[in-house]
Parts: sequence; C-alpha cells; structure tokens
Amino acid sequence: MSSTATGAHTTPSPVAAPQSTRKTLFNTGIGNALEWYDWGIYATFAIYFAGEIFNPEDPVAAILGAMAVFAVGFVFRPLGGFLFGWMSDRFGRKSSMVSTVGSASLGSLLIAVVPSYESIGFWAAAILLLARVLQGLAHGGEMPTAQAYIAEAAPRERRGKWSSLIYVSGTAGILIGILMGVLLDLVLAAEAMAAWGWRIPFAVGALMGLWAVIARSTMHETQHFTEERKADRPRMLPEIRRHWRSALRVIGLSVGGTVCYYVWSVSAIQQAVVVHGMAQGTALQASLLANLILICTLPFWGALSDRIGRKPLLILGNVVPALLFFPLNAMVGQSFLSLFVPATIMLILMGSVLAITPAVFSELFPTRIRTIGVAVPYSFAVAIFGGTAPYLQNWVSTTYSVGAFSFYVIVLLVVSVVVAATLPETRAKDLRH
Repeated sequence: MSSTATGAHTTPSPVAAPQSTRKTLFNTGIGNALEWYDWGIYATFAIYFAGEIFNPEDPVAAILGAMAVFAVGFVFRPLGGFLFGWMSDRFGRKSSMVSTVGSASLGSLLIAVVPSYESIGFWAAAILLLARVLQGLAHGGEMPTAQAYIAEAAPRERRGKWSSLIYVSGTAGILIGILMGVLLDLVLAAEAMAAWGWRIPFAVGALMGLWAVIARSTMHETQHFTEERKADRPRMLPEIRRHWRSALRVIGLSVGGTVCYYVWSVSAIQQAVVVHGMAQGTALQASLLANLILICTLPFWGALSDRIGRKPLLILGNVVPALLFFPLNAMVGQSFLSLFVPATIMLILMGSVLAITPAVFSELFPTRIRTIGVAVPYSFAVAIFGGTAPYLQNWVSTTYSVGAFSFYVIVLLVVSVVVAATLPETRAKDLRH
C-alpha cells in the first residue's frame, strides 16, 4: 500500500529559496548592458573593420557597406521582438532571456572571428550580415523580456525604482564600449587597430554573453508567469488585438525619448566634433561624464514615480526637453563645458522618462502578453525612429540646418507628451490583473 493510504508520514516537496534581490537585478542587467554594448561598439569600430570586411580598394563604399549592415540589425528587431516576446509569454521570461543573450553573444563571436575580404571575398560581408541579423533578432527581444522580468519580480510599491535598472545597465553598456575604444586607441597603433585590434571588443562581448547565459540559467521564473501558466489562458493573438491601444501607446511614448536620447547621449560627440569643431577628446570626456550623471539620477526618478505616480514624470520628461531643446543646442561650442552642461541638463530631464518607461510598459499589458505586447511595437518604434536618426540628423543638418532636425525631435517629444497625458495612472498596479 502507498504511504498515503496507510496514513504514514509524507515529506513535503522542498520549496525553492527566494531569489536574492542582488541576483535578480545583476543577472537581468548584465544581458541588457550587453545589448547596448554590442550596438555601441559596432558603430565605434566600424571605421576600422570596414576595410577588412569589405573591398579595401574603395574606402567610401566599405564604410557605407558597414553602416548598411548596421541598419539591418534595426530591421530585424521587430521580428526578434515577436519571436522572443512569444517565447517569453509562452514558455517563460527566463528561457527567453537566456536565448536572447546567447544569440547576441554568438553574433559578437562571429564578428570577432570573421575572415577578411582578402581571405574569402564577399563571404566576409555575408558573415558580418548574419552576425548582425542574429544580434538584431536578439536585441529585439532582450529589453522587453528583461523589463517584464524585472517588473514582475519587483515589489509593486518599488517597481519604478527597480525598473530603472534597464537604462542604468543599458547606459553602462554604452560607456563600457566607449571606454574600450579609448583604451585600445591609446595602447594600439592605427595599423594594429585596423588589422586585428577591432576584434577585441567583439571577443569581449562574446565572453560577456557566455557569462550572462550561465548567470541567467540559474535564475528563477517569476511568480506572476508561473501562476499565469497554471491558469486557463486565452489565445494570444486575440489578446494582442484586444490591447491594440496599449501597443499604440508604447510607440507614442517611445518616439520622443528614443530620438532625443540618441541625440544627446550617442551622437552628441560626433556632432560636437563635426559641426562645432570641438576636439574629439574633449567631446568624449564631456559626454562620458554627462552619461555617468544620468546613470546616478535614474534610480531617483524611478523611486519618485513610486511616490507621486508615472504620469507626472512622463509629462515632465517630454515637455521640458521640448522647451529647452533649441536653447541647449545653441550652447554647444568648442569647450568642455559647452557640451557637458547642456547634455547633462537634457539627460537628467530625459531620465525621468527613461527610468520609468520599462515599468509603465509592463503595467499596460496583462501577464499573458506582457512581453510580446511591448516587444513588437517598441521594436518598430526603435527601428523606424531610432534606426533612422543617425542618417536623418546628418542629412537634415547638412542639407537644411541643425535647427530643422531639432524641430523634428521637438515634434516627436510633443507626440509623446500627448500620449502620456492620455495614460491611466498605473503606479503600484497589481500585475496579475
């Protein structure tokens, strides 16, 4: 007879110990940092590897080819958002997070070891293209999955503060890539950089990805998803259609912040050097310090949203940058302070939006479509507006004026203000409903 039938004592199944806050935050953040690091180092080192991967006899065509492959990554982000968003909502946040970081790591490895054009001809560019497709797919799913995980793992009264990790880790990834470029430029001659030095940051990215895969594979699934998986769940596509307004809100909230953040955090160095004649080292130092200050302010904005609500900060972080965009842009000149001061002011203000959008996006959708509901519209917004920002900024600024592009950014910020004003307040929302 079984022990149950005889009334004998049975040992209860062991319950897994709760996952530490440190482990949750660190293992989630490392993969997100890797995503931003990958995108940053490609743009930073393209000038070095373009002549190795593409025909070196035509340097202009080579750099254009490298930039075209860079753009392909943006094109594949929406597909990656759908693929890994579906995986996250169907099989769990953990499995998707391991898969995205593994795919991104494989892409970095392919770039690190790709043979030169002289060795295999056009196949070198084909391998580079494959690597960027893998990274585009992975990055399309990484951020939405990570923010769904962190939002579900966070205490509801501290969700805003915890969710600020997404842009803390992302900005840190960009800074690590920039610092690596500075370091390699200092210790390697230009010939060594062009021949093999550019491979080092991609190899580091591959190793970081392997580390992230191992770390994330030890994480627990979120309780929200575990409970949802046990329940009767409606079909996914009808649920997505039912929440189409939330999807449009994701796009509307993303357009202003995505482009404005790109202008002041990513392209500020290039614009200061090319348009204003600032020394490259000066521009680099000013941008690095401004971004470090941004990182420090993000948890503050997240915590403030937990106290006063999401809507006031979303409106503040879009309205004030729109009002100050022209004056701050006019301050940029050739000195350190002329870039550091306006960039710092703008990034601090933008931090009120960047810190809390991961929480806001997660609060707009139910658990069963929380990842895919965000991933697809967000990836489209990043691909269409973020992916075109570098080209538009250079083309509009040179063809018309710097002010014309500034006006474009302001219009996008106004769109985000209007969308933010129509949002319901979601602070401390119960994510199970």
